[in-house]
Amino acid sequence: MNKKVMELKTVEVWDGNMANSQALRQADVDVVAAYPITPSTATVENYAMFHANGYIDGEVMMTESEHAAMSACVGAGAAGGRVATATSSQGLALMIEVLYQASGMRIPVVLCLVNRALAAPLNVNGDHSDLYLTRDSGWISLDAFNPQQAYDMTLMSFKISEHPDVRLPVISNQDGFMTSHTAQNVTPLPDEVASKFVGDYLQVNALLNFDKPVTHGVQTEQDWHFEHKAKQHAALMGSKKVILDVFKEFKELTGREYKLVETYNMENADIAIVCLGTTYETAMLAIEQLKAEGINAGVVAPRVFRPFPLEEMAEALQGVKAIACMDRSAPGGTVGTLFNEISGALINTPNRPLVSNLIYGLGGRDMTVALLKDIYRTLDKEAKEGKLSGKIQRFVGVRGPELAFYNAQGVEK
Repeated sequence: MNKKVMELKTVEVWDGNMANSQALRQADVDVVAAYPITPSTATVENYAMFHANGYIDGEVMMTESEHAAMSACVGAGAAGGRVATATSSQGLALMIEVLYQASGMRIPVVLCLVNRALAAPLNVNGDHSDLYLTRDSGWISLDAFNPQQAYDMTLMSFKISEHPDVRLPVISNQDGFMTSHTAQNVTPLPDEVASKFVGDYLQVNALLNFDKPVTHGVQTEQDWHFEHKAKQHAALMGSKKVILDVFKEFKELTGREYKLVETYNMENADIAIVCLGTTYETAMLAIEQLKAEGINAGVVAPRVFRPFPLEEMAEALQGVKAIACMDRSAPGGTVGTLFNEISGALINTPNRPLVSNLIYGLGGRDMTVALLKDIYRTLDKEAKEGKLSGKIQRFVGVRGPELAFYNAQGVEK
């Protein structure tokens, strides 16, 4: 544990960035290397302030780019240290080459990714373009819906990443501005409790262990490349058990329960949306208001985006007749990622509901309770009629008749 302890209140008022910073501080990180970028800048700024005030025994490295920041994390991790960083959007895009290095070398790294739109056009607000950019990089990916969960996910990320059966890097996602800059009540652990929960760092194949020389990231070509990637994939898919074990331990410690797939009002729901991030809690409000209209709706969200919980997601959606997969990212000429994932999860199951893909909230465009209620009403209509109201993919909340998109009701604007 860091030599200097910070006295925290039972309930603090933190935004998502501060929640990240405090979790990093309590995890006793050896090296945080970063090149700050909006809206994740405050994660590193806060951490650097803690370091300047003597609350952190580790090192803070300010690098010349995000690519360099992740490279420094890989180097420090290979040397045998606990490492972390934070970024968003274009910073993540510049890091992407090194993400594959970290996962391929099985180096535990925790990345606090504050989700933001990718340019162009330039936009500093939140959507899930950068989250989706990481989906095939070999990293475990967790998702928080509010600052409390950001604190919890980031703290648990270290324990998951460093587990001997995993040894893979982990991303702790949160929505840019909607979580990162929204202050809410957060119940933190005392420093000593958090430090004990994360535990001491276990070095594996450290470069600075001269009694056991090793190399990292060597060339394999066709002789062994396939076998290395297969082992990496097996560790990633097998990490679900470790994630569940860590979630269980955290619940016993805090009373806060997390699942691979989070659901609300799905017990007898006829219709559902699947979403990520803050939209989950907005949907909860819409669901409660729709009960007066006799609409029995639910919402489902993957807490763990990678490895994607296919079986658990399919189970959660077995009773519904119509589903809207809501992707907060421009799909680039195809259907959105959640639509693909959910379709794949359901394809071999008895339930074959209507499935549509709604693109929404790009560049920070609000997703309101009113708009979600309209989406649910459309789903209810589709479920009763047994057919989609419009195209499989629709943009919701977009302006301009010249765009010829479709609104939530499937009516051409």
